[in-house]
Amino acid sequence: MSAAADCVLTGGKIWKGKGLGFAEALSISQGKIAAVGTAEEIAAQIGQTTRVIELDGRLATPGLYDAHLHLHMYGIAMAEVDLRPSVVSTLADLLETLRAKAATLPKGEWITGRGYDHFKLDVGRHPYREELDASCPDHPVYIVRTCGHLAVANSAALALAGITEDTPSPEGGLIERANGRLTGLLAETGREQVMKVLPRLAVEELVDAIERGGNRLLSHGITSCMEAAIGIREGWPEMEAYLAARAQNRLPVRVYGCVMGDKTRSILDKVTAAGMVTGTGDEMFRHGPVKIFTDGSAGGRTAAMTRPYLGNDPDDKGLLCIPDQEELNAMVLAAHRAGYQMAIHAIGDAAIDEVLNAYEAALADTPSPNRRHRIEHCGWLRPDQLQRMIDMHVLPVPQPSFMYWFGDLYCTLAERERVEASHPYREWIEAGLEPSASTDCPVTEVDPRPVIYNLVTRKTARGTVLGGDQRLSVEEALHAYTSASAYASHEDGVKGKLIPGHLGDVAIWDRDLFEIEPEDILQARCDLTILGGTIVHEGS
Repeated sequence: MSAAADCVLTGGKIWKGKGLGFAEALSISQGKIAAVGTAEEIAAQIGQTTRVIELDGRLATPGLYDAHLHLHMYGIAMAEVDLRPSVVSTLADLLETLRAKAATLPKGEWITGRGYDHFKLDVGRHPYREELDASCPDHPVYIVRTCGHLAVANSAALALAGITEDTPSPEGGLIERANGRLTGLLAETGREQVMKVLPRLAVEELVDAIERGGNRLLSHGITSCMEAAIGIREGWPEMEAYLAARAQNRLPVRVYGCVMGDKTRSILDKVTAAGMVTGTGDEMFRHGPVKIFTDGSAGGRTAAMTRPYLGNDPDDKGLLCIPDQEELNAMVLAAHRAGYQMAIHAIGDAAIDEVLNAYEAALADTPSPNRRHRIEHCGWLRPDQLQRMIDMHVLPVPQPSFMYWFGDLYCTLAERERVEASHPYREWIEAGLEPSASTDCPVTEVDPRPVIYNLVTRKTARGTVLGGDQRLSVEEALHAYTSASAYASHEDGVKGKLIPGHLGDVAIWDRDLFEIEPEDILQARCDLTILGGTIVHEGS
C-alpha cells in the first residue's frame, strides 16, 4: 500500500489540462500531485494525517499563472493614492482626492498616485500641472496613468527634478509643452528625471509590497506570476527584496523574475555577475528573462506604429524608445550570448519590427532553437510579422485585459479594422505559439475574470465585440492562463496541469466555468487556493 497523501481533493470536477479531460479526485504529497483519478481510487491514499478537501461538486483547475505583471509595483500602488476609474471618475474627484491626501501630510512630502485614465475622466484629458498645483500647493505631486507609461507632475515635482521650460524631451520620451509652457505631462523616458528624485524605498518596504501584492494574487486563484521588471524603480534593491522575501518565507506566490536590462534602467551587469541567468533559482523564485522597453502604450498614444493614430497629424505614430536598430541589436545579442531569455516590451507594429530584427540577428549569431524569446504585449502586429514569429518560435505575451478595459478607447485611436485585428489569439494558437494570459497589473486589475471573459467573448467592458473570429473556448482560455504561461517560462514540465509530478497548485471555483454562460464568468469566485498542497487562501 502506498504512503498516505498529505492532501486529497475529492467529490468534484477536476480539470487536468488542455486535452486531458476531467477527474473526480487528486492527491498531493510533498508539494506535488501524486495521483489523479476517481474518488474511489484516490480514497485509498487517505490516511490519518491526510487533509481531505471536499469539493462538493465545485470545479478545480491548476493554479493560474499571470505571465506578465508587476508584483512589487502593485504592492507599492496599493499603498499610494488610488486613482483608478472605479474610484475616481471626474477631474474634480481626482483633485479632491489628492487634496484630501495632502491634508494628512506635512508640507513638502511627496504625494504619489496611480491608475487614472484620462479617457474615462469626465473631461477626457490628462490633468494639467496648474490643476495639481492648485489642489496641492505645498507638496510635490506625481500621478501615473493606468498604463504606467505616462504621468503628470505638478510644478513642485518638476522643480525638484530640474525640469524647466527649456528642458528638451529626451530620446524615446516626451516632456510636453503647450504654448511654450510645461503641461506637466511626461511620457516614457521623459518621466525618468522625476522618478530619480522620488523618495527611495528601503528593501524592507519593498518586501512588504511583494507580500501585500502576492496575498491579493492568491485571493484570485493566482499561484504563479512573472514579475515583469525587477529594477524598474529602485534598481538593485528590488532584487534584494525578492531574495529577502524568498529567504523570509514572505513570498506568497511563485515568481519568475524578469530583470531590467534597458538602456536607461538596468541591473543586468549585477545579475550576470551573481550568476542569475535565466532558469536558475528554485520553485518559489526562479530567475527569468531580460526586459527592454522599445515603445509605450496604445492608450497613451506612445506605442510605436507604422500607421498614424487617428487625428490630423500624420507623424503621430508613437515613440520608439530605442530608435537605433543597431543599438538594440547589440543589447539583445549580449544578453542572448550570455544565455538569457529575452522578454522585450513591444506593443505597436513598428516596435515589433525592431524586436524581431534584433532576435533574428541574435539567433543567427548564436542559434538556440528552444530559447523561447518573448514579445511582451505584442498587441498590434501585422500578418507578415506573425510568420517571422513562427520561424523563430518567438512567443507573444499579451494581455486580454487590455481588450476588455481599453478596447473602446482603442477604437478612438485607430481604425476599427486595426483594433479588430489586434491581439489575434486564435491565429497565435493555430501557429503553435502558445499565447499566454496576463493582466500587466497594476496597469489593469489583477482580477483574472475579465481576462478569461474577454478570451471567450472578445467583448470589452462596455460589451463591444472586437475581433470575434479570435474567440477561444473556455478550455483554451484556461490553458493560456496555466500551461501556456508556464511554457513561456520554461516551466511547463513542472506546473500548469493537474497531473502526477506537477506542483500541487490548485484553484477551486464556486461554479463550473465550463458550463456557465460566458457573462457569468465575471461573477465567478475563487473559493480556495492551494499552493504546494497547502491552503493559502480561503474565501469567505
